[in-house]
Amino acid sequence: MTLVSERALGGCGSGRGVLRSLLPGACSLSTSSCEDLKQYDLACGKQAKLFVPRSHKGGNGGHGVARLLLDRMQARNALGKDMLADLDKCVAKATELGLAHKIRCLVLHSTSETVFCAGADLKERQRMSEKEVLAFVRRLRKSFQALHEVPVPTVAAVGGVALGGGLELALACDLRVGSDTCVVGLPETRLAIIPGAGGTQYLPRIVGLAKAKDLIFTGRQLKAYEAYEFGVLDRYTFQRTAVAEALALAREIVQGGPVALNMAKEAVTKGMGHSDLTKALAVEDKCYARVIPTKDRVEALEAFANKRKPVFKGA
Repeated sequence: MTLVSERALGGCGSGRGVLRSLLPGACSLSTSSCEDLKQYDLACGKQAKLFVPRSHKGGNGGHGVARLLLDRMQARNALGKDMLADLDKCVAKATELGLAHKIRCLVLHSTSETVFCAGADLKERQRMSEKEVLAFVRRLRKSFQALHEVPVPTVAAVGGVALGGGLELALACDLRVGSDTCVVGLPETRLAIIPGAGGTQYLPRIVGLAKAKDLIFTGRQLKAYEAYEFGVLDRYTFQRTAVAEALALAREIVQGGPVALNMAKEAVTKGMGHSDLTKALAVEDKCYARVIPTKDRVEALEAFANKRKPVFKGA
């Protein structure tokens, strides 16, 4: 990954630079191989589908990368009741596999590079009573929180449009990767509502208070390089698809020990919940204590001594 100057982008106004892939070998697989699902089994779901590594049943997690696929393109992956039910099942299964160390990373993406998720299903919303709307939004918020709390690192591959609830879904993940087709925004105030699936809380924690207020108050949309500048995207690629870039990132992540990855996520996430540094460091201490007795830690030391790659088993 390298930083590209503003001049190289034709003056797009990117003072911070845009992240892109220059080397074809940056992903351990070819782009086409990265995007197919031949190495996976369908675990659950229809409109939202969880695919797990085919060898995960063998106990070593295979390559460790699970994929949560949004597959309701006839409605631009709009978040309706049925899709949300599938999402809940998939997140619950991913949580189960993550706690058992059978997966080490979860990549969330769409079947299309043109639309990640267009947000709430407004046609369905129009038929709801005020009471039903509030209940559904609360359920949506709870579902996204469950995704946020999946014990393994999560990466959203944002190719195409991610608006409203679609962006909130991506914000609930640990990291976000976008392609040059990416367009993100929280347009709710222009619909006389506010982001209600966690956007008012996730966004300021990711980009800072002032930038979050800017996006939420104006309801404006950001193109990919703007989203990267803002900090909404953590990586931005224009040489390959968002899912290929996200999978390449996931392959880097899963080189770590399964227990260590879980504890690293818990330490960072729970530690940031404390404004008091002493309490935050106590969270780190608790998480570190849980990796000390693992066989994987001993394996890492032996592998280093013998100049070989460690084989982690999540124990």
